[in-house]
Amino acid sequence: MPRLSKIILAKTIHTSEAGTLSKKSGKFNDYLTLTKFRLAALVIVSAVLGYLIGAEGNIDTLSLIAVTIGGSFITGSANGLNQVFERNSDQLMDRTKNRPLAAGRMDPTEGMAVSLITGVLGTLILWFGTNPTATAMSVGALLIYAFIYTPLKKVTPIAVFVGAIPGALPPLLGWVAAKGSLGFEAWVLFFIQFMWQFPHFWAIAWRMHHDYQKAGFWLLPLKSGHSKENAAIIFFYTAMLIPTVATPYAFGFCNMGTLIAMEVFSVAFTYSAFRLYKTCSMEDAKLVMFGSFFYLPVIQLLLYINF
Repeated sequence: MPRLSKIILAKTIHTSEAGTLSKKSGKFNDYLTLTKFRLAALVIVSAVLGYLIGAEGNIDTLSLIAVTIGGSFITGSANGLNQVFERNSDQLMDRTKNRPLAAGRMDPTEGMAVSLITGVLGTLILWFGTNPTATAMSVGALLIYAFIYTPLKKVTPIAVFVGAIPGALPPLLGWVAAKGSLGFEAWVLFFIQFMWQFPHFWAIAWRMHHDYQKAGFWLLPLKSGHSKENAAIIFFYTAMLIPTVATPYAFGFCNMGTLIAMEVFSVAFTYSAFRLYKTCSMEDAKLVMFGSFFYLPVIQLLLYINF
């Protein structure tokens, strides 16, 4: 009997420890979901490539680390605030109803606290690791995203244009962190990413249109849903990337080989949007969406290599 009691006690302790670890793991995963750290990779890659382009080989390792970590925290803060403010709307949509705040696994006060802490940490890391200009730009991007873009999403499709501003700031931030000041080339990087935002986001909005409507979000250019008119607008903005990526070459910012490579990728990306215009199908919207994930880092990597 004593041996049986020991076995039962050991199993009880093991079960209790496993439950505690599971809860800790679940809470950590909820924090990752709140801040969307897993999905912030594209933002950070963009900032890092902006830094590398601006540094021109003169890389300060600590500064680059600050851009990476500080930028991640600022992005996480913006995403967290977005979920705090939209928790009721998130409950109505299939793709967001299991988020920690929408599902009730996290209190709004806790969500706000985590978002503010990550925002403050990101700001401090950028302040001490880069320069005041880069830090101010990051904080500005956070404020525009959380306090202007987020409430506008239920009011007008113009919200996408507003959201494109903070969405295009990462390469500008990276450049400024490397150079210490703004330059014309930095604005070229901003402009390319700004124009990229529209086909990228509208392709997502096309695929999620019905889900967005449940929460009252109208994020396609027109309120006609999966229409030829909306597909035509997506195609037009995607095609505008063809002359946009020629801007660096026109101002002596890149070589002919880089220009040709960027144009090849731009034409291929535009063709995917043309297919969407022809079919208005979910499959082709998915093609545009995934194409956009690859397009931007490839263009920025080409500008960094500049062959």
